[in-house]
Amino acid sequence: MATPSIVPYLSYKNGAAAIDFLVAAFGFAVNIRADAEDGSVEHAELVYGDGVVLMGTADLPTGSPGIYVVVDDVDAHYTNAIKQGAHLVYPPEDTEWGTRRYRCKDPEGHEWTFGSYAPSTDPPSWG
Repeated sequence: MATPSIVPYLSYKNGAAAIDFLVAAFGFAVNIRADAEDGSVEHAELVYGDGVVLMGTADLPTGSPGIYVVVDDVDAHYTNAIKQGAHLVYPPEDTEWGTRRYRCKDPEGHEWTFGSYAPSTDPPSWG
């Protein structure tokens, strides 16, 4: 697995429910999970492809900056996410730079974009 140099960290009021949702709706896999004595998620690392999202339980306001995840089949991913309860921001669309994407929120208001465009440190071919 690759070691990313930028890793998002999300705080959830209910970390266990968040993990269940992220796995079922978005296809993440739990790599590491450490629960506190009270059963809350103290720290977890969820992987998707060669990316990782860190998360835990904290009593903070809901929502966060958006997170972008590259997926192979945007429409199939969208169908599953909505079926699992993701809140739609906008449905799958084709962009002028040749990618397909959709945006949704998880149950605690974190915004996620899933698309076919794979960002790189190299300049884009369409730029």
